[in-house]
Amino acid sequence: MTASTGAYSDNVRRLREALDAADVVVIGAGAGLSTAAGFTYAGERFARYFSDFAAKYGFPDMYAGGFYPYPTPEEFWAYWSRYIYVNRYLDPPKPVYEKLLALVREKDYFVLTTNVDHCFQNAGFDKERLFYTQGDYGLFQCSKPCRRETYDNEGTVRRMVEAQRDMRVPSELLPRCPHCGRPLTVNLRSDDKFVEDAGWHRAAARYEDFLRTRSGGRVLFWELGVGYNTPGIVKYPFWRMTAANPKAVYACVNAGEAVCPTAIAGQAILLDADIADVLGM
Repeated sequence: MTASTGAYSDNVRRLREALDAADVVVIGAGAGLSTAAGFTYAGERFARYFSDFAAKYGFPDMYAGGFYPYPTPEEFWAYWSRYIYVNRYLDPPKPVYEKLLALVREKDYFVLTTNVDHCFQNAGFDKERLFYTQGDYGLFQCSKPCRRETYDNEGTVRRMVEAQRDMRVPSELLPRCPHCGRPLTVNLRSDDKFVEDAGWHRAAARYEDFLRTRSGGRVLFWELGVGYNTPGIVKYPFWRMTAANPKAVYACVNAGEAVCPTAIAGQAILLDADIADVLGM
């Protein structure tokens, strides 16, 4: 493996030149991009929205709270409705996604992301050029699931946030499947019950077609904030596609994890840096 080397300013300049020269830009985004935009799950933001839950249940951040075994569904949905609201229906504190869009708006681009917070579409990215592989905080699905459908949850989430008292939602607001009556859950990939609905499959087909029709050209595979929780979705395919195309450039911006295989080091730009800073180039 090769890690980030060279002066920061030189690598930013190389990235700018690669972006200008590229005919096609494929963005691969992970949680680090939303973190750079201010969607942090601990610290001040956690204390602002979840101090009551932290005091009662003792967990240290939003992520841990999502796995807590709440004793009742009313408590579970008090937490999750608030969690969805602040991470899906509020804007990030920093305009990182808008800065990224300004850099690629005039390019032939496509976005592949494991993020589920909808920040790309909220920032104005073309929804026909987005593939959210791991789900969407803004969608419910049947917990069984009884069919391959998802359901918009904004109205229900907002009602639960407004009506909750003492970290409980009213029982009548508990979401249930409109077909079988079972409890609904959030459309997040965590096990084999994850629903890949018709919209998911259309986005997957658009992404595959995008790659197929642009292979061999001057492609910038731009990875932003992707870690090693699910490297098989973005990171490893980007490495393989770069190796297969001598005209391609692989750029990775990730504080602490900007690396690539030695085999593509000559085609790589590695920036061990804050994404927000780099996007201000």
